[in-house]
Amino acid sequence: MACQFAVQVIKGRWFTVFASFLIMAGAGATYLFGSYSKDIKSTLGYDQSTLNLIGFFKDLGANVGVLAGLIGEVTPTWFVLLVGSAMNFAGYFMIWLAVTGKIAKPKVWQMCLYICVGANSQNFVNTGALVTCVKNFPESRGVMLGLLKGYTGLSGAIFTQIYLAIYPNDSKSLILLIGWLPAALSVIFVYTIRPMKVVRQQNELRVFYHFLYISLSLGVFLMVMTLLEKTITFSRAAYAGSTTVVCMIMFMPLGIAIREELALWNLKKHPVDSPVEVISIDKRPNPVPEIQEIQELDSFPPKSSLGQEKKTQITTTATSCCGDLCNKPERGEDYTILQALLSTDMIILFIATFCGLGSSLTAVDNLGQIGESLGYPTKTVGTFVSLVSIWNYFGRVFSGFVSESLMVKWKIPRTLMMTFMLVLSCIAYLSIAFPFPGSVYMASVMIGVSFGAQLTLLFTIISELFGLKYYATLFNCGQLASPLGSYILNVRVTGMLYDREALKVLAKKGMTRSSVKELVCIGSQCYRLSFTILAGVTFFGALISLVLVIRTREFYKGDIYKKYREVV
Repeated sequence: MACQFAVQVIKGRWFTVFASFLIMAGAGATYLFGSYSKDIKSTLGYDQSTLNLIGFFKDLGANVGVLAGLIGEVTPTWFVLLVGSAMNFAGYFMIWLAVTGKIAKPKVWQMCLYICVGANSQNFVNTGALVTCVKNFPESRGVMLGLLKGYTGLSGAIFTQIYLAIYPNDSKSLILLIGWLPAALSVIFVYTIRPMKVVRQQNELRVFYHFLYISLSLGVFLMVMTLLEKTITFSRAAYAGSTTVVCMIMFMPLGIAIREELALWNLKKHPVDSPVEVISIDKRPNPVPEIQEIQELDSFPPKSSLGQEKKTQITTTATSCCGDLCNKPERGEDYTILQALLSTDMIILFIATFCGLGSSLTAVDNLGQIGESLGYPTKTVGTFVSLVSIWNYFGRVFSGFVSESLMVKWKIPRTLMMTFMLVLSCIAYLSIAFPFPGSVYMASVMIGVSFGAQLTLLFTIISELFGLKYYATLFNCGQLASPLGSYILNVRVTGMLYDREALKVLAKKGMTRSSVKELVCIGSQCYRLSFTILAGVTFFGALISLVLVIRTREFYKGDIYKKYREVV
């Protein structure tokens, strides 16, 4: 009996959620770039423009997930996760070898390739774990995306605690840690994450709130530890103790998974008249294959009129991967890839993402140099990076749960929260452009919250407007705007303006570029112009996103999850 129950737990939907939490917690290595970028710059002798170019390729790899999405459409989940695991280890291991001098100094294009490959593994994790969970829990996708992306947001702080316990005061070893640990997590849980038949438990939302409470306790503990480490010198044993607490909290969702599976186990032994599972029956004699596929993945929608059934059948039959571009379905139905990419809604989302996430990535990648330019000590700069990671988590969870509640109770469009987060980013950038005492602390919190919220909202809005049939490809296409924005705003604007200010400082000292190993700019003027530009671009993105709010307000007033509601 015990063995049978253990098998049920491992094969159950809730264990899949727990495993996805752990895998997503290891998928945020890209947010730690600010912690080890100084090592890359000083060891390999790069200037800020070159470092920002490497940062751009990191963002490019992390956000260009079309290949991962297309592979996920035609291959099983375990294959997607294994490919991501191999890419993660290969990319970051080569960077560690270069930074530690164990191989000859690589060319700039080689470093760009290494970090692009390593960061691209994040898309395979998203496609394997995140997309699978959204399809398994379609009616709770907002809270599910908030939790999963929230753990990714916390991963920077989690990795910081682990590396301080294993490799104290050795930031180069942090690169090695983010190379092997995420890869190991994907390999361990590779066969437990898979699509399942859509079911609906009456207490499903309550279970997700229990997961939320655990993740919030993890976020609060990491924030407290980050602030304490700024003021107190911890011993290695103390770091080991804090890491143990982090690991214990991360495994607490397993207890909830076991509890829910035990309830289902007892229900099977003593069945009652309780609608635990959604059961859908299609009485039509020969359903169209594509309709049958939607039923298997997402559970068929509730009973409807004969005319509506015919309309759905005709629309589904006419559409394929390429699709009828002139005959787009209604919002919320399953768009094809080309129909979604060429729709006005996706174009607006693309522009808002270019402005919002492109600016946020630029700010996160330069946070280490911002602290240095304003005279903060190295330990405090590390605090900024950890704070961004922690508040990134709060932004993801906040946007997922709160936007879901506002939408269900008051029919407030989820797109309106994206506009609000873009405005919040503008305030953060201006506080860096015109610094005052403690402004970087405040900015790191606002940047973290808005950055995390934008990601969760983007993924959720795409799933709601364009359906789940091709979601693996569509959400990866939707985030392509962020690396493009990062390249223009980070490499072509922020990096070049920083180097220009650094050269002015050298000229005042009577020195030339060839007389120093790396360009360093000290003073509030280093990022003033560039972050003023970022604030203006982000405000423009906020105005553009308001257009999407107006376009989708009627859609969000309706019951957008009606097709997934259980039939008793």
